[in-house]
Amino acid sequence: MENLKKIPWYSLAFMAFSTVWGFGNVLNGFVYFNGIQVIFSWVLMFALYFVPYALMVGELGSAFKDCGGGVSSWIHETMGPKIAYYAGWTYWACHITYIASKGSGGLKALSWAVFRNAETYDSFPTLYVQLATLAVFLFFCWVASRGLNPLKKLATLAGTSMFVMSILYIIMMFAAPAINPNGGFVSMDFSLDKIIPQFNVNYFTSLSILVFAVGGCEKISPYVNKVENPSKGFPKGMITLAIMVMVCAILGTIAMGMMFDPTLINASEESFNSYVSNGAYWAFKQLGEYYHMGDTLLIIYALCNMVGQFSTLVISIDAPLRMLLDNEDSRQFIPSKLLKKNKYGAYINGIWMVVILSGSIILVQSLVPGAAAVLAQLNKLNSVCMPLRYLWVFGAYIALRKAYNKIHADYRFVKNQFIAKFFGWWCFGVTAICCIMGMYSTDKFTLILNIVTPIILTALGIIMPAIAKREKKKKTNSINNN
Repeated sequence: MENLKKIPWYSLAFMAFSTVWGFGNVLNGFVYFNGIQVIFSWVLMFALYFVPYALMVGELGSAFKDCGGGVSSWIHETMGPKIAYYAGWTYWACHITYIASKGSGGLKALSWAVFRNAETYDSFPTLYVQLATLAVFLFFCWVASRGLNPLKKLATLAGTSMFVMSILYIIMMFAAPAINPNGGFVSMDFSLDKIIPQFNVNYFTSLSILVFAVGGCEKISPYVNKVENPSKGFPKGMITLAIMVMVCAILGTIAMGMMFDPTLINASEESFNSYVSNGAYWAFKQLGEYYHMGDTLLIIYALCNMVGQFSTLVISIDAPLRMLLDNEDSRQFIPSKLLKKNKYGAYINGIWMVVILSGSIILVQSLVPGAAAVLAQLNKLNSVCMPLRYLWVFGAYIALRKAYNKIHADYRFVKNQFIAKFFGWWCFGVTAICCIMGMYSTDKFTLILNIVTPIILTALGIIMPAIAKREKKKKTNSINNN
């Protein structure tokens, strides 16, 4: 009877696939890595980074199956409460840039659903767009402060529909030449010299985009011990996941290569930014034209994306903050004012901190010339900041292997200690180097934003325990004096 409740390895693979992968990953890879040349990079990224990453997560989840806090719990068990606080802070801080991008992304999707073109949104003055983005952001902060989260179910629905649309795009695009042979498809050159990318500055400074794309599989760690025969079932599920993601990345890239010419994407900085912010919508608009469906597919995709962006915005304001402040082990390092709740049970001062930090990024970008450039800039900023949380996964894994004889795990990635630690340090190094290189930009404003944002968020995380310590000392002195 117990076995009936277990998750089959193939179900785990599908669960993880819908969590990790999305249509935007295909588009970003195609745009940033010169079209079908990204296939080479995808294969390397999956083989040398994603597969060991996923299997390490499996071992961590197996070792700490009774800990519900994810990465913070792993760090707490292996490195102690203060380091666990920094892990929780990093997870929250990474979402500050993510939150700033969701309002812009939602408004962009709404514009496409209403006007069905890129020009209308991109022609608005950046200041007005950013003020509208700020208004949307403040509204959802208010929603979060009222203890309301009505969009959680919609977020799941939107995420599922976006996943379906991604698969549908690949299937329909490959069938399109048979349905509409005169559709004007782009011919692709698969000769070796056209597939191998140029390993220049632009290539290495864009790798953070791929790291960002394949990260996040630690979200499925709670299911490790719910899989049938975890020691064999979980790695089988993860390897299947890697194959599925790699197949979708390659087929999605080829499908996009049939539609878009990389030379047009790279024609100018303005063209590049436009493809980053509008490419997904153009893809579904053109797909609808191949099938004589008008803008139907475009509108469906835009509406799904709009709901997904706005629902993710409100969840990202609330959930990471609760993960940080609800953790009893981390509370000792956090100033008491941040722990204040309003009558709705929301961390009101924590939400105000989100308002100040994410709101500042939104306002600062009103100086950027062009709404498309803002979305491209936020896309790159997220690729620099969000993968920083993966560093804690690899740090926890290295610490776990150092305590090999003390902490038991039903599933081990590899038994050999040297190989295990090598992959732990390898993935840690790849993530750190890609994030650092990703900060580089020829645009000075983008470069400054990419460098200053992580520094400010890190500094705040370091200051908080010092403030909390001073607060406690003050309180102790006050009690002693009385």
